[in-house]
Amino acid sequence: MNRPVAVVTGASAGIGEATARRLAAEGFHVVLGARRLDRLHVIAKEIDGTAIELDVTDEASVASFADGVPEANVLVNNAGGARGLSTVAEGDPAEWRWMWEANVLGTLLVTKAFIPKLIASGDGHIVSVTSVAARDAYDNGSGYTSAKHAQSALHRTLRGELLGRPVRVTEILPGMVETDFSANRFGGDTERAAKVYQGLTPLTADDVADVIAFAVTRPSHVNLDEIVLKPRAQFSATRVHRDL
Repeated sequence: MNRPVAVVTGASAGIGEATARRLAAEGFHVVLGARRLDRLHVIAKEIDGTAIELDVTDEASVASFADGVPEANVLVNNAGGARGLSTVAEGDPAEWRWMWEANVLGTLLVTKAFIPKLIASGDGHIVSVTSVAARDAYDNGSGYTSAKHAQSALHRTLRGELLGRPVRVTEILPGMVETDFSANRFGGDTERAAKVYQGLTPLTADDVADVIAFAVTRPSHVNLDEIVLKPRAQFSATRVHRDL
């Protein structure tokens, strides 16, 4: 294969799908991983990529996925998400468990599986999509913010552990992005999800994909350690300006 290979997790929708399309346009052969294999096949056909089923919370699934990708130049850890908005006092252990498995352990399992391939490429790059929630803590969000803080710490640790190896490490910390993120967080309640973005112009999945593509197409000696991007109307995880 003449094209460099980019692996994108959570690639069936949202930021993952947009990133897969953007990297394909940049000349990468993209391997798309997600649980919704039917959706992956549609996207992969459109961008001349490869679709492989992946559940980042399942060790056997991650191992099978990695076995199907003999070489890789870029890994984009995008799979993850949020569940619920409960207080600590009313925290649902099942929601917490899912968020930690999807965001933290999923990043661990996939990254472990691909580090040898990225090193072997001679010019590898690990991109982890975390969130401004990796920096901020806010009421009713402790399950998600704690998971994103942990994912961020895992990712930043790689920067030192891979020092001297031919692998770059970039963390992408988006603010409000209008995808199915909020609908998933609210159990499919799209009306409630729409109110999250009411009165402002949020980022789009394409906005984030453009930033990821920029990072991975810099010269190999240039490492963009972290990139925070938010809508103009957003100051922090909870402070925004709305025109209502």
